[in-house]
Formats: sequence, structure tokens, C-alpha cells
Amino acid sequence: MANNIPKRIHIIGSVGSGKTTFAKRLSSKLNIPFYELDNVVWIRDKAGDIRRSEKEREVYLDTIIQSDSWIIEGVHNEEWVSSSFHQADLIIFLDPSYQTRTYRIIKRFLKQKLWLEDSNYKPTWKIFLKMFKWNRHFEEVGKPNFLNKYGAYQEKILIIKDRNPLKVYVRS
Repeated sequence: MANNIPKRIHIIGSVGSGKTTFAKRLSSKLNIPFYELDNVVWIRDKAGDIRRSEKEREVYLDTIIQSDSWIIEGVHNEEWVSSSFHQADLIIFLDPSYQTRTYRIIKRFLKQKLWLEDSNYKPTWKIFLKMFKWNRHFEEVGKPNFLNKYGAYQEKILIIKDRNPLKVYVRS
């Protein structure tokens, strides 16, 4: 792998920003494993998801970021993920418009309900409605918090507003 290609990438964005899709495509293109932060927080179980303790979550994340290469994606920007931002060679902030994210939330839910798309969780109406709340919260709180807290890493942050982040990433 060429030296100019980052080997540790953290992708952040709101629900519906395209983080998982982008991470999967980038992982395939760069041959780097990707990890969803939601799966660091939750142990997926057929009987119902189990939340990891803070210690378990930190140990799991630490194991990931100690490896040579990784792509981590998620909405989280709390203190427990700060080490992954620090260790990342590149931080990609996916920031499509609020309307684009809202459309994607609706589209994803319908696809999941029609069994056209897999999900790590049971697509209930309750979660569907929460996604709109999470989208608004990220816009009003999460995005400003991320930019304020991790602005010190400006030299390694790539903000992508385009609806096709892989195209933008390859160009840059």
C-alpha cells in the first residue's frame, strides 16, 4: 500500500449521512477492515442487544485502534472515542444536508421493513422516530461539539458534504 494512503480512518456523521455504506466501500477499495461504533457499544444478540459496560467498550475500542489499519465509523464523538480520533491518520466528516439525511432515514426504514436491507437492530417504529430526533440532535449539538472538540485535528479532517463521498474521497 502506498505511503500516502491513510491506514487508520475515522468516519463520523449523523444518522443517514452514509457512514456505513461509505466505510464498507472504502474498506473494500483499500482492503482495510472496518468497524461500526454501534457494535462497539452493543453486543448483538438474537434475544436483544446488550449494552457493553464502559470498561468493556473502551477495551474493545482500544483493541481495534492498536491494530495497524482500520476504518471506524459512527456518530459518537464523546470522550470514550477520543483516542480513535487522535490515532486516526484521517478523519472524514460526512455532512450531507439535513434533508438528504432525512430522506435516507425514511428510505432505509422502508427497505428494512420490506426485507430489502439488513440491519443490526430490529427496525421498529420507535427506532424510526428516534432517528429523526438523533438527526436533529446531531445537527444542533453533535456537529458543533465535534467541530469544537476535534478542530485541533483540522489538518487531518476531510469534510464531505457531497451525496457521493467515495467520489469526493477518490478525487482528493
